[in-house]
Amino acid sequence: MNLTNYLSKSEIRRRAGQIRKIFFFRVCGTGMGTAAILLKNAGFEVEGYDQEFSPPMSTYLESTQIPLHRQVSDELLKAFDLIVTGNVVRKDSEDACLIEECGVPFASFPSTLGSLILDDREVVGIAGTHGKTTTTWLATQIYEKFGQDPGYFIGGVLEGRDSGRIGSGKFFIESDEYDSAYFEKVSKFRKYSLDHMILTSLEFDHADIFQNLEEIIAQFSEILPDLKGKIIANDDYPAICKLYNKNITSSDWIFYGKNTSVGPFLVTGSKDRTSFKLLLDREYYFETNLCGYHNILNLSAVILYALSDGYNYNEIKRAILNLEMVKRRQEFRGTYKGAILIDDFAHHPRAVEMTIEAIRQKYPQKHFTVFLEPRSATARSNIFQAEFAQALQKAGNVVIIQPNPTTVKFAGDLDTQRLAAELKNMNIPAKVVAELPELLNEIEHNIGRDNLLLFLSNANCLGLWKSDFIKEIKK
Repeated sequence: MNLTNYLSKSEIRRRAGQIRKIFFFRVCGTGMGTAAILLKNAGFEVEGYDQEFSPPMSTYLESTQIPLHRQVSDELLKAFDLIVTGNVVRKDSEDACLIEECGVPFASFPSTLGSLILDDREVVGIAGTHGKTTTTWLATQIYEKFGQDPGYFIGGVLEGRDSGRIGSGKFFIESDEYDSAYFEKVSKFRKYSLDHMILTSLEFDHADIFQNLEEIIAQFSEILPDLKGKIIANDDYPAICKLYNKNITSSDWIFYGKNTSVGPFLVTGSKDRTSFKLLLDREYYFETNLCGYHNILNLSAVILYALSDGYNYNEIKRAILNLEMVKRRQEFRGTYKGAILIDDFAHHPRAVEMTIEAIRQKYPQKHFTVFLEPRSATARSNIFQAEFAQALQKAGNVVIIQPNPTTVKFAGDLDTQRLAAELKNMNIPAKVVAELPELLNEIEHNIGRDNLLLFLSNANCLGLWKSDFIKEIKK
C-alpha cells in the first residue's frame, strides 16, 4: 500500500478549509450514498463513481443531481480535493492502486463525516447488530415532533426526503461496526465523534471482517470509555452485559429489554396498533402504529433516551403515535394477482425470525411464503446453517435464492439444499432457485388473495426489483 496521500480524521480537520470538491469512490453503498448527500447538503461539490448502481440507492442518488460516473480515470480524480473511499475497495485491487497513485488526498467516509460534520455537534450513535437504521429514523422523527431540528445519517432510503441532513440540534447517526476502509481497519463508529450511544443488540456478524464476537466487543470497548454521555443498552444480549462489566465506570448506562425491570412489557398488537408498558419511577403506557416486538424494543430505546434528555411522558406519548419506516423495512410493495408483497432488508437469522413474527402479527390470516436471499458474506457462509432453519420455522413456504460462494475465509458455504431439506423435515415446503425465471415461477405458484409474499434480502433478489415484474404490481 502507498499511503502517502492518506488523511486521518485529524488531518482532514486540519485541512478542512482546503476541501471543497469531494469524489466518492464506490458511491452506491447505503453508507457512502448517504454520506455523499450529507456533504452535498453541507455545501461541498460532490460527485461519485460505482461499478453497479442498484435501487433504491441508485434511484435516490440520481434524484439528488449528484453527478454519477460509471467509469473512472486518473484525470477525473485529479479534479478533486479529496477522494472518499468505500470499504468495498480492496487493498490489492486496481481501484486501490488508482486511488493511491493519482496524487489526490484520500480518506474513509467515517473519518470525513467525523471531521467535517460531526466534531462540533452533540452526536448520538445508534449501534448494534440489528435495528440501527430503524432506530436512527425513529429517533429523528420523534425529535422533530418535539419541535427540534435534529441532524441525522441513515444508511437507507426514506420516502420523500434525504437520508442525511445537517440540522441544528442533536445529531442521530447509524453507527455500524463494519470497518471504515482497507487502510483504516476500525469500526466506523469510532470515527463519528460520538457523545452518547443507543446499543440495540450485539451478536456475531460480518465474518468477512471479524473472526469472532470478541473482536466486535473489542471495537466497542475502545470507544465506550471516551463517551461523555448516556448509553441506552438492551440487556437481552450477553455480549452487551460483558461490555458493561468491562466499562462499568464509563458513562451513564440505562438498560431495557425483557430481562430487565424496565421492559417493554405487556406488548399487545393488532394490524394497525401496538400498546406496551415501560416501568421506571412509575408505569408508563404507550401506543404506536409500529408492529413487531423488535420494533417496540427499538422504540423503547429512543423513549428512554428522550426521558433521560428531559422530555416528559405526554410529549413522548404524542410523538410516537404515528411513525414511518425506512424503505425495505417491512415495506409494502403492493399486490400481485391478489397476493400482498412485503420487502425487508433482513438477512441475519435473528432479523429473519423477528421480521416474520412482526408480519405475522400484522397479517395473521395470510398464508406466508418467505423468499430468502442470503447475500452478506456471513449469510452466504455455513456459520448460520442451523440458525437459518430455526429462524424460518414460522414460514408457510420457503424459497431460498442460491447465493454466490462466501468470502469468509474460515467458513464454508451455506448449504441451501440441506437447509431446504431441514425445513421439509419440519413440514415446511422449501425450494432453492438460482435464476430469475425460477424465482418468477415460484411467485406464480404462491399468489392469490389469501397469500403474502415476504422477500428478505439486502440485495435485489436476482434482479426481481429491476425486472418487468414491477410493472405488474398494483400499489
